[in-house]
Amino acid sequence: MYQAVLFDLDGTLIDSADDLGAALNFVLAKHNKPTVSAKTYRTQASNGTLALLKLGFGDEWQHFSNDEQTHLKEAFLTYYANNLWCKSRFYQGIVPLITFLDEHAVPWSIVTNKPKHLTNPLVAQITQFANCKNIVSGDTLERAKPYPDPLLYSCELMKVDPRCCIYIGDDERDIIAGKSAGMKTASALWGYLNGNPVSSWQSDFSFTNACSLLNHISSCYDKK
Repeated sequence: MYQAVLFDLDGTLIDSADDLGAALNFVLAKHNKPTVSAKTYRTQASNGTLALLKLGFGDEWQHFSNDEQTHLKEAFLTYYANNLWCKSRFYQGIVPLITFLDEHAVPWSIVTNKPKHLTNPLVAQITQFANCKNIVSGDTLERAKPYPDPLLYSCELMKVDPRCCIYIGDDERDIIAGKSAGMKTASALWGYLNGNPVSSWQSDFSFTNACSLLNHISSCYDKK
């Protein structure tokens, strides 16, 4: 029985790649550059603004001045901040999973490396996340994942034992952080894996979809 369930956000609870891709393509089009296909920008969707801009501008990026790069990053983030929940969507099975946790009073939280000025307004727009106990973002503490600090802080806020919790994410840094925090860990195989060798992460569990994760959690709950 888990005392609480902790989730990564992008690539685990929601697929935000298309809103991030839209922000990238807005900036590219504004500078008369070719836009990037979904298949291409999805390879960098979990790596942040800088990675997406480098993808879009290619070799030209390194020739921009610091001020030019800053201007482009600001343009990207401004567009994205105004379009956080437009093309993004839940992964299949996430809503039933969250509904189960809420109905059975199982505390759950979000621990992400996304900065809080984007995370908080995004989550606020998602009515299904209304019962999220806390949100720990990439800049909430001095250290973000793969350090365990954000996970431990989230557990502290929920007053639960990390050893009795599970953390689910789609990146190796999620599993490293969870294991360092003493939690059970689960790889979200439906996320932004981009062909990475998940087996090397050595997570406690791997789930192909959120429905399988729900079956696991509900079975643990039924054992109480």
